[in-house]
Amino acid sequence: MQLNSGHTALLSIDLQQGIVGRELAPRSGEQVVADTRALAARFRQAGALVINVRVSWHDDLGDTPPANVDEPLQLPEGGVPADFVRFVDGVMQPGDLEIVKRQWGAFHGTELDLQLRRRGISTLVIGGIATNFGVESTVRDAWEHGYDVVVPEDLCATMSKPMHDMAIAKIFPRLARVTNVAALELID
Repeated sequence: MQLNSGHTALLSIDLQQGIVGRELAPRSGEQVVADTRALAARFRQAGALVINVRVSWHDDLGDTPPANVDEPLQLPEGGVPADFVRFVDGVMQPGDLEIVKRQWGAFHGTELDLQLRRRGISTLVIGGIATNFGVESTVRDAWEHGYDVVVPEDLCATMSKPMHDMAIAKIFPRLARVTNVAALELID
């Protein structure tokens, strides 16, 4: 799959200390990070934009998503540990953009759309953790905002293989082109 490096951005979702080490499937968070680092290096070398997204909240947790749901967000007593929100080493590099979100998706309440449009980005390659939460929400929003979306299956992981497979097989094909990292080629 050939992608124009001047109009394409890599968006990595939640590759941060408090998320990557969780038990994930169909691959570990460490594998997702390693493959994302390698793809991000290819993007940087081609002059394409790399954007790292992380979730974080104010110390008082007043900006967390609504808790009036059947399964509310479970936060540790005493709040989120300081290292929870830090990117895993080597993810963020000079020249990358950082987006801080307060919910699953990377668009709502952030400057992501503004940053993409001002840079002439029309195609987003999206991966990260978790496939059916942060990645899926961002893919849905990107599609609704009119972006072409590419999801490398091997850049995603979540809490169980069935959850991952559902998003990859049933949701993403309606919103994106699903591929793998090896199939991506950046061109001028």
